[in-house]
Amino acid sequence: MAIKQITLNTEPHVAEVGPYRLLFTPEVYGDQFLDAYASLQEVQREFGDGDLSTLSGDKLRGLYGELRGFLTRLMTPEGAAEFNRFEIVWRGDRSGPYASRTEAEMYADSLAADATVEDLSIRLPDRVLVELMEWVVELYGGGGSRPTGSSNASARASSTAGTRGKAASRSRASTPAAGR
Repeated sequence: MAIKQITLNTEPHVAEVGPYRLLFTPEVYGDQFLDAYASLQEVQREFGDGDLSTLSGDKLRGLYGELRGFLTRLMTPEGAAEFNRFEIVWRGDRSGPYASRTEAEMYADSLAADATVEDLSIRLPDRVLVELMEWVVELYGGGGSRPTGSSNASARASSTAGTRGKAASRSRASTPAAGR
């Protein structure tokens, strides 16, 4: 009788970005990743050839928000609450946090016209968000297990055999070779 053991990741994946530690869920169901990725691709398709310089500020903001939303949907609840954080300020009081601007704005609108939404999210350059997106797509969509941090178990480079000589080569066309 053959027994196949399959390990499930139980520790969150960690992306260290400057002073932040962003926590991503250890395992996601295929549809969880695919739904988030499909939503991101749908928004990307709206922008055609990828020339962002021709987009209006509102459209760029939408793409930026969808990219953040994609990452947030795959984070642990703690990671998401730190990454995307919106609070409502109304009559000197604060409420929240809310994970999306839309959710916070809907609640603020239900309070009163003078309620405002404050964005306390982690601010990251676009290139970092794109790098995080690529890492997450590889992590959850690319299959295989990949380390989430630096590895101390990496093999060391093998040393070259022998020592390099100091003598000049007899042939001008030859190149020095280690160990000869």
